[in-house]
Amino acid sequence: MDTLNTTTDGAVLIVEMNRPDALNALNAAMIDDLAETFLEAATDDAVKVLVLTGAGRAFSAGADLAEMGTDLPEPRHGLQAMIDAIICFPKPFIVAINGVGAGYGATVAGLADLTFIAEGARLRCPFSALGLVPELASSHTFQRLMGRQRATWFLMSSQWVGAAECVEAGLAFKCCPDDELMDTAMGHARTLAALPLSSLVATKELIVGPQLDQMLAASRTENAGLDRMFGSPANREAVSAFRERREPDFTGM
Repeated sequence: MDTLNTTTDGAVLIVEMNRPDALNALNAAMIDDLAETFLEAATDDAVKVLVLTGAGRAFSAGADLAEMGTDLPEPRHGLQAMIDAIICFPKPFIVAINGVGAGYGATVAGLADLTFIAEGARLRCPFSALGLVPELASSHTFQRLMGRQRATWFLMSSQWVGAAECVEAGLAFKCCPDDELMDTAMGHARTLAALPLSSLVATKELIVGPQLDQMLAASRTENAGLDRMFGSPANREAVSAFRERREPDFTGM
């Protein structure tokens, strides 16, 4: 897969998003590759834990705005299938945020069973600044993890949030020195991977199962909102400003 590097450490599958020159922005190819990877790992008995991280200095800059509005080939899976595959992944899912995370690079933390974040990392949900709405079921998961008011600020304000605040708010499990991030995440992954897969899967079902339908429903409602708002005046202005390297002007919008 061109957009991902995958390696194994015993029963741990390490998935590294590999578009470092684009800050691991989520393009159509990566969406399909992630969906395929999660679907395959879900049914592979040799995999007990999946760890997701990013190559280079960023975790993920979110949606690839350079692709927005361009003609793309028919996807193998598509965005909703990728989201469903992550939400329904039956095994422990660990996120190791090695650098900046925006959009998907922040909201995927809400779907992780454990999120580790480097001290130098920070997260942002830029949806309002793009004239859009949140995704990856974050309108549901962020409220559960952080409470309504923190989630409202994080999802509406388009402001950056530092690593320590992410832990304090409940969005991340541990904040680590940058050079210790993967060792810490992998230490926890190996601890889980040494345990019976049947117990891991059954325990995750007890924890996540009661929320599963709400997360799937939230992601579909969010994606319908994204479809509705793509190409709106605010979204067009945001994309134009990005391409022209200027601040957007949302006056009257």
